[in-house]
Amino acid sequence: MGQRMLTNMRAHGGFTLGSAWDPDGQARQQTQSAYPEIRIGASAEEIVRDAATDVVYIASPPASHRGHVLAALEAGKPVFCEKPLGVDMAESRDMVERIERSGLSNAVNFSFASAAAGDTIKAELEAGALGPVLGADLRLHFSQWPREWQMHASDWLTLRAEGGFTREVVSHYAFLTERLFGKARATGVTLRYPDGPDGRRAETHLTALLDCGGVPVSIAASVGGRGPDRVEYTVWGETRSYRLYDWNRLRSSDGGDWRDELTHIADPRQDGYRRTLDNVLAQLAGRPHTMASFREALSVQELIESLLAA
Repeated sequence: MGQRMLTNMRAHGGFTLGSAWDPDGQARQQTQSAYPEIRIGASAEEIVRDAATDVVYIASPPASHRGHVLAALEAGKPVFCEKPLGVDMAESRDMVERIERSGLSNAVNFSFASAAAGDTIKAELEAGALGPVLGADLRLHFSQWPREWQMHASDWLTLRAEGGFTREVVSHYAFLTERLFGKARATGVTLRYPDGPDGRRAETHLTALLDCGGVPVSIAASVGGRGPDRVEYTVWGETRSYRLYDWNRLRSSDGGDWRDELTHIADPRQDGYRRTLDNVLAQLAGRPHTMASFREALSVQELIESLLAA
């Protein structure tokens, strides 16, 4: 995600890539080669303290987020952090309280905070276009975990301590669910882990039922098997239903076949990055925005960790 964000920040035009750091020497070398305008710092703390740094972007494994956030807080710098906020609830609650007391701008990168598809569903809900909402379903399947593009980070993504698809993927839809329907709580959870002697690997299957103020949300997710991945979130209404699929694409139905929506957006994925970065700039400038706050991310973490604790 750090590399993706560098690419999109450069393309956006509203950001200057100042300095960067990574614990891996090869990653530092590759970043310097791809982005010669970036200064590679001596440490994370050094680039955070740099007077030229206006905002700190954090794309590291979740257990490391708190240390980087507190360094930014000490330096008085706004923070834009990847999700999940963390894995330790007590540490995350303390971090949120500290950053809220500081008054510094803070945001966590949930893709549906800025996505056109998510905004459309929310607007249609508020307009009453769906009628009474009967529920929502999340269906996920990955032929492998981590996915191919994540394999360089497999040393932590494959393990229960910080990784797994529940934290990495279900959290995005947990955020969207709470933004659409309010606070969610789990009412039933089943997890399955792979066989193995060490008991350290992340989940392979998750089924759960959430309650969001009376709106039931079901989750069914799994890993393994030959075939295409499936990423699908459906909101069922009495009048109209909406389906998010392949992350950024949207369809609707009023009882007939699913109809494509937002067809004017040629590349929904790139549009999502642009909208996210537009919102980051708006937040930093004190203008209206839709970014997820650390407080909202804490609520998502509470839900995700409650699923994994079950």
